[in-house]
Amino acid sequence: MRKKLTILGVIFIIFAILGYAYFDNQKKQQSQSKPTIGILQLMSHPALDSIHKGIIAGLKDEGYTPGKNIKIDFQNAENDQSNLKTMSTKFANENADLTIGIATPAAQALANTMKKSPVILGAITDPKGAGLVKNNQKPGGNITGVSDQAPLKEQLGLIKQFMPKMKTLGIIYTSSDDSAVAQYKKFVVLCKQEHIRLKAYSIANTNDLTQVAEQAAHSVDAIYVPTDNTIAGAMQTLVGAANKAKVPVFPAVDTMVKAGGVATYGINQYELGVATGKMSAQILKGKKKPSTTPVKFFRHGKLIINQKQADKLGIKVPANLLKEAQQKGEIIK
Repeated sequence: MRKKLTILGVIFIIFAILGYAYFDNQKKQQSQSKPTIGILQLMSHPALDSIHKGIIAGLKDEGYTPGKNIKIDFQNAENDQSNLKTMSTKFANENADLTIGIATPAAQALANTMKKSPVILGAITDPKGAGLVKNNQKPGGNITGVSDQAPLKEQLGLIKQFMPKMKTLGIIYTSSDDSAVAQYKKFVVLCKQEHIRLKAYSIANTNDLTQVAEQAAHSVDAIYVPTDNTIAGAMQTLVGAANKAKVPVFPAVDTMVKAGGVATYGINQYELGVATGKMSAQILKGKKKPSTTPVKFFRHGKLIINQKQADKLGIKVPANLLKEAQQKGEIIK
């Protein structure tokens, strides 16, 4: 009897081990069947964080829920170029099915590393100018995505309405930011066309911003900031220096208005992220190919006005703009 019990016990243990191995193998296979998306973000600031949140929402809209039927590997480079390269290599080593770059340097790092799998641009200002695609309408390779190119002409017109007596407009941008430089060059052309005197100021990094902002604030009537990740991450520094001189700041991005800018015609960063997430999902499903999917541009911005900041600087918001923001945009009070 004892012998039979011993045999039954051994058989039970064997079946338990086999059962565990089977279910463990099934679990591994299910895990391996989930597509992996690598998301590389340049740094943390409200605009880029909003894009990231939008990407996750866009993926969910298309049926991809992180942790359920898709694996998300999110990496934040904290504005460190060496981190961008290391993190891109990590995605390559884990054979990510698709990668998304939030901000131009992140997208460029992925483009240099991921040569075959799809690379999606998560709101990149000038894809062609940054060398990421051959053509915005026909990318021709494994890269496509969404652009956050600001409506510069609309934004300049807005500044003119707020500052009808303006004599000199300043622009501050980061010299190493390809997107910011591209917008600066386009803004120069627009100002010439509108006969507006423009004074340019550039910074290498945030350490330069306080001095440059103070210099600009004492030389111009208003300051414009293009889509610039370095300045977006230190917007309070710029606004602080400008406020002391009672000079308004007009940024290109909606989140920068919330951080102390006066107004802009801005493209909603969250919506840019949603569009990026949806495009990524459609490419994962095989419904679209990067080579033939045009880069998506948002041509018109929504009017956002920081009434609190305007009041602080003694600037009267034009009635027509106030009405437009109330009906179609946003007013920060």
